[in-house]
Amino acid sequence: MRFKLAGLAVLGFAAMSAAQTTNAPDLHLRGDRFRPLTYAELNPEQKKLADDVLAGDRGSLNGPYNVFLRSPQMGDLAQAFGDYTRFHSSVPKKLNEFAIIITARYWNSQYEWLAHRKYAADAGLGADTIDAIKTGKRPPAMKPDEEVVYNFCRELLDTKQVSDKNFEAVKNQLGEKGLVDLIAVMGYYHLVAMTLNVDRYPLPQGAKPELQPLN
Repeated sequence: MRFKLAGLAVLGFAAMSAAQTTNAPDLHLRGDRFRPLTYAELNPEQKKLADDVLAGDRGSLNGPYNVFLRSPQMGDLAQAFGDYTRFHSSVPKKLNEFAIIITARYWNSQYEWLAHRKYAADAGLGADTIDAIKTGKRPPAMKPDEEVVYNFCRELLDTKQVSDKNFEAVKNQLGEKGLVDLIAVMGYYHLVAMTLNVDRYPLPQGAKPELQPLN
C-alpha cells in the first residue's frame, strides 16, 4: 500500500508539473546580447516581474523586460515606475508621448522611436511635428502646449540645465506635479533607451530602422 501511495504521489506531481508547463505564458521575448528567456527558466523573483508586467496596463514584455529580468528586483521597481509615467502621469497623453519621442531621438533608440512615434500620432501629435523630431529639426508649427514641452525637453537634454523662462512655462502649462512628471517620463525612457541600445534590441520582423545618426 505504501508503494502504491508513493507511486500515486509521483504521478500526481508529474501531472501537476505538466499542467504548469502547459499553462506557462509564452513571453514572446526578444533580445540580442541578452538571450530571450522562457517562463519555465525564470526563478520566483523573475516570474513576479513577468507576471506584474503582463497583469498591468502594458500586457506585453516587449522592450527592455528581457534585460530587466536579469535583475528582477530592480526590474519590478522600474516597470512600476514606467507604468506610472506612461499610463498614469498627470501630463496629457499627447505631451507625454512627445517627451518620449524626443528622448528616443536623443538616444537614437530605434525600437523606442518605432513604438512611440505611433503612440504619439494616436494621441494627436501632428505628422509634421513627428517627422521634424525624426530628422533632428525643430518642428515648424507646434501648438502652444507642444512648444512649451519641446523647449523644456530640448534645453534639458542639450544643456543639462533649464532656464527660468522654460521652467516657468512648463509650470504654468502643467503645474508643479506635471513638471515633475515630465522630468520623470524623460528619465524613465532614458533608462529604457540605454537598455535597448546596450542589448542591440531587435526590431519586429520586417521593420527597418527609421532614425539616422545626427551630427
